[in-house]
Amino acid sequence: MPGVTKAQIAQAKKVDLLAYLQAYEPDVLIPNGNGIYRHREHNSLVYFRSYWYWNSRGRSINALDYLIEIRGYGFVDAVNKLIGESRNIPSVPPASSVSAVGNRPVAAQKKTAKSFQLPWVKRCATHMLSYLQRRGIHYDIVRRCLQYGILYESQYQGQPVCVFVGRDNTGKERFACVRSISGNLKKDISGSDKSFSFCYPPDQPGSRQLAVFEAPIDALSHATLQKLNGWKWNGYRLSLGGTSAVALVSFLDRHPEITRVALYLDNDRAGLTNAHKIKALLKADSRFSKLKISINPPRQVKDYNEKLLDVIQKSHEKNLVCRQEKAALSM
Repeated sequence: MPGVTKAQIAQAKKVDLLAYLQAYEPDVLIPNGNGIYRHREHNSLVYFRSYWYWNSRGRSINALDYLIEIRGYGFVDAVNKLIGESRNIPSVPPASSVSAVGNRPVAAQKKTAKSFQLPWVKRCATHMLSYLQRRGIHYDIVRRCLQYGILYESQYQGQPVCVFVGRDNTGKERFACVRSISGNLKKDISGSDKSFSFCYPPDQPGSRQLAVFEAPIDALSHATLQKLNGWKWNGYRLSLGGTSAVALVSFLDRHPEITRVALYLDNDRAGLTNAHKIKALLKADSRFSKLKISINPPRQVKDYNEKLLDVIQKSHEKNLVCRQEKAALSM
């Protein structure tokens, strides 16, 4: 299994789901007496005699199943969250270490609060602007990102990088990922909360539409395509930072006004498979069951940046033919 070992998977499966919920999602627990709990969002999910049973599915589940099937995590992200590796996410504590106030581990709160720090900002963004231009991103889109403080240039591990920032509803930085300008480096900054992934805002306030992409560059490519083609669309563009639904579920929780979700994941096996999984996940969740959800992979190319570059290339070729025809007529 790429990204995690068998030992790590086994360790994640040992995490007690009740202890996890008491520590990180105490509000979803409804005590029914005699040590029995029900899940507030999934009535058929019941805790009894030391295990959770999912009545509607006819089987028991553990913490790993819960993160993947109910919270929409990808397998690797779920394992890493539970064992506390990969992005310095605190390990899930036993129930005895949970604080009495708020049922949340105090040590975990302190560690998370201190661990996330944005990379330093390079005052001159020449390399980043040149890189995004090569990727076809319109300067007006880049300028808007700079104004909102969700994109800048830095250096990471000695490489010039683009830094894509995710903010919460108060404007506080909660997430950042870097993309190498000259190499293949792609990485989330340690301590990032993927619930607040990169999001390009709508042109006008009051939007009820959300477009979802795997990567920030695809979200910006889609915004550029809209500008080039004159599409009449106003909505948020959210990057998942992969194919996990964590950022999407969190975003929808914070934006109950959203009525339409378009999944623009990559046109490959992983993207198509996960798009259908995410759609099923949302439809099965009572909070999101009324959403109108569409799956819109790019045609004939892998992702929306490839689509953008293809559109630009064809436009250049068309303009070249027109210039050649005009030149021939003038001779």
